[in-house]
Amino acid sequence: MRDTFWRVVRVPIAANEKYLTDKSLNESNVKQFQIQLDDGMGRSAYVCKKLDCLQLAQKKNRLGRSLRTSIPAAIFDILKSRL
Repeated sequence: MRDTFWRVVRVPIAANEKYLTDKSLNESNVKQFQIQLDDGMGRSAYVCKKLDCLQLAQKKNRLGRSLRTSIPAAIFDILKSRL
């Protein structure tokens, strides 16, 4: 069943030590994420392997809402090239 879907994963970016120990930076600590395809541990969403599904997911920001982060357009370009 999962072979018919692509997995899109939100993975937290590890902060460097200076970022964690510097008090001024730590107060404005904003968690950043990267988006990976197919593997990784983190919050994930699945998209069917059809052009209509990809276009609808991009237009209505369905992946962004599911993963609770913004999805770069490059991710959709990569998925479209896989078709």
